[in-house]
Amino acid sequence: MRFNSTDTIAAIATAVAPGEGSVAIVRLSGPEAEAIASRLFVAPGQQPWESHRILYGHVVDPATGERIDEALLLLMRAPRSFTRQDVVEFHGHGGVVAVGRVLELVLAAGARRALPGEFSQRAFLNGRLDLTRAEAVSELITARSRRAAQLAMAGLDGGLQRQIGTLRARLLDQLAELEARVDFEEDLPSLDGAAVTAELAAIRATLLQLVDAAGQGAVLRQGLRVAIVGRPNVGKSSLLNRLSRRERAIVTDLPGTTRDLLESELVLGGVPLTLLDTAGIRDSGDPVEQLGIALSRQALASADVVLLLFDLSHGWCDEDQALRDQVPDGSALLLVGNKVDAAGLPCGLVVPPDGDRAPAQVRISARHGEGIDALEAALLRCCGAADLQGLQVALNERQRDLAAAAAAALGRSLEAAEQGLPWDFWTIDLRAAVRALGEITGEEVTEAVLDRVFSRFCIGK
Repeated sequence: MRFNSTDTIAAIATAVAPGEGSVAIVRLSGPEAEAIASRLFVAPGQQPWESHRILYGHVVDPATGERIDEALLLLMRAPRSFTRQDVVEFHGHGGVVAVGRVLELVLAAGARRALPGEFSQRAFLNGRLDLTRAEAVSELITARSRRAAQLAMAGLDGGLQRQIGTLRARLLDQLAELEARVDFEEDLPSLDGAAVTAELAAIRATLLQLVDAAGQGAVLRQGLRVAIVGRPNVGKSSLLNRLSRRERAIVTDLPGTTRDLLESELVLGGVPLTLLDTAGIRDSGDPVEQLGIALSRQALASADVVLLLFDLSHGWCDEDQALRDQVPDGSALLLVGNKVDAAGLPCGLVVPPDGDRAPAQVRISARHGEGIDALEAALLRCCGAADLQGLQVALNERQRDLAAAAAAALGRSLEAAEQGLPWDFWTIDLRAAVRALGEITGEEVTEAVLDRVFSRFCIGK
C-alpha cells in the first residue's frame, strides 16, 4: 500500500480560504486519535467525554498553555465512524490561521498528514464502503450541477453496487455450473447449453447498456465546452452575456473588440457548460488581435460543441463557410443566425429547405433575447444531453472500461459456445468477466487500483 492504515492520520476536512467560511474542521482517524485529542482539548466543567457527543472547549498548545481556538470536539469511537476507526473532529473557526495552527498541533502530537482520499480508503478497507460508494463520495463533492449530485447520491445509496453485484452473482452461478461439468460431467445431469448462452447474452446486453449510458453520465459529471465562434461583430459577446445572464463580455459595435478568450460557466438542463467567447476569426494585421484569433482557433479545435454564429442581416458568406469547414469532425455543430430583428425574420427553430448551403438551425436576437429558449433546447439536443432525467445510475470512466471489458469477455465466451467448444473453453473468458465486475465494486482489486482511485480524492476525504 502507499500508506500504513494503522497510522493516525489528520487533515483539514473543509475548504479553507482567507476570510471565507465560518467553520473549519480538522479530522483525525486512527488508534491514537482520542489520545491526541485529549492532550490538545480542554473542556470546562464536567462535560462527559463520550462517543458521539459534542464537547465545547478550547484547543490549547500543551507546550505553552496558549489557547489556539475556541472549538467543539466530536468523538466517534470505532466502529461507529466513517473509517470504522476512532475518529475525532475539531470544529473551529474558519479562515486560514486558526485551523492551520490546530492541524500543526495535531501533527506535532503524533498524527501523520493524510494523503488524498486516505479517509475514504480506510472506510473501504474496513468494509464501511464498497468501491462504487467510495467513488460516489468523490463525485458528490465535485458535482457541478444538481443533476450530477443526484447521480452521485444514487451511487452512494448503493444503486450501482447492487446492479453490478447482481450481474456478477448471475455470472458466478453460470461459471459454477460449467466448472462442475468440466470436473464431474459423468455424475451430473446434462447442462442446457442454450440456457447458459441465453443468460450470458442477457447479462452482456445489460452491460452494454451501462457502457452506453456512461457517456451521458460523463456529460453530467464533467460538463461540455461550447465554443461560440463567428466573424467579427456578429454578436458572440452579446450571446455569451445573454446565456450567462450577466455582463461577462464587453459589447460594442466595433469589430475586433474581443481580443482574448473569455469563459463563462453555467448549468443548462442539468448539464454544466463552459461557454468560450472567442475573438472574431478574420485576417488581421493587429498583432494583439492575431493572438486572440490564434486562441479562437485552439478553442474551435478542442470544443465539444461549436456554436457558429452568423449575421442574418448580412446573410451567409464565404467567410462563414470557411469557419464551418474548420470545425473538427468530432465536434457537434450548431448553426445560429443572429440579429433576427434587423433581418426582419421570425425567431426560433428553423426547418431548412433541402439544398440550403448552410441553413440556420436557430434564429435569435442575442441583444433582445428573442429565440434564446429555442437556442438552449437546440444546444442540449446538439450535444446529446436533451433528456438525461431518466438516468438513474451511470458508470464513471474506470467502471465503464471494466464493464466494457466484461462485455467483451462474455462475447468471447459466446463465440466459444457458438463454435461448439468444450465447457472449459467457455469458462476462460467467463472468469475474466467475473474478475472485471469484481474490480468495479472492489471485491477483486489490486493495490495499484486502490492507489489510482483514491489519489484522485481531495485531501481530508
